[in-house]
Amino acid sequence: MSAIHFCMSGQTLPDWSLIQSFLAVAETGSLSAAARRLQATQPTIGRHIQTLETSLNVSLFVRQARGMALTDHGHALLSHAKDMHEAAGAFGLMAAGKTETLEGTVRITASVFTAHQEMPPIISELRERYPEIAIELVATDASENLLFREADIAVRMYRPRQLDMVTKFVGYAQLGLFASKSFVQRYGRPQNAEDLMNFDFVGFDRDEGIIRGFREAGYPVDRHFFKTRCDDQNAYWALVRAGCGLGFAHATIGMADPTMERIDINLEGMDLPRLEVWLTAHESVRKTPRVDALWPILAQRLEEACD
Repeated sequence: MSAIHFCMSGQTLPDWSLIQSFLAVAETGSLSAAARRLQATQPTIGRHIQTLETSLNVSLFVRQARGMALTDHGHALLSHAKDMHEAAGAFGLMAAGKTETLEGTVRITASVFTAHQEMPPIISELRERYPEIAIELVATDASENLLFREADIAVRMYRPRQLDMVTKFVGYAQLGLFASKSFVQRYGRPQNAEDLMNFDFVGFDRDEGIIRGFREAGYPVDRHFFKTRCDDQNAYWALVRAGCGLGFAHATIGMADPTMERIDINLEGMDLPRLEVWLTAHESVRKTPRVDALWPILAQRLEEACD
């Protein structure tokens, strides 16, 4: 983007993209992290910072061993950059809320597992019904910021608490314990809770979520109890499907897979959680015709996918 400048009250302001880069580096602490946030390249972000420093005739950052630190001048400008960012977000939301036609793009974010396992057939149906609407799917376990249009609709596993958000509770996604049919053929089916602990499980690698669940139920396991470990949810499920051990997944996804069997034996004291499923959009975006068209279909299909 060229360094176009805007004039306000006789003052010349740098191009907005330069300020975005400044804010991203200030908040993330490095050029590389800022580049990932803005979906740009690291050299581009570096040039933006250099251009901004030259135009303002000040040093905004000092390089340190672990990244970039703000100078006193940078600290003085940071709050103003944040104010501009919020104003730009509000401007975009207001403009989106005034859209009168279906044609355009809707950006949907969901967890990596949900995006891979549940969203594709839903999006296929949405595209069939509304071919004039382009759909972008953001598969991430991070919370995309709806205020700044990082997403138009979010599928969350918790109730969002941000102000100015429209939320709809869809249902509960029940977790279940599963084994592949090939695993059962090789090693048999556990008969009771005590027998269950003699079987191989697929666990997480660095994430201690499953370990905490076992320990809270009175089973003092550590990561070495799980002979196969992976933190990526889709790779984890692929390992379970391949017969590496027993594993956990959304019950409806596991039961819909003809290669899998649900293990109904529960470990004493361990209740598998139910995850809340919510649809969320900023109230301004929720009113746009294209989001309004997709919203009820999304809600219905996700509700059907809940256990």
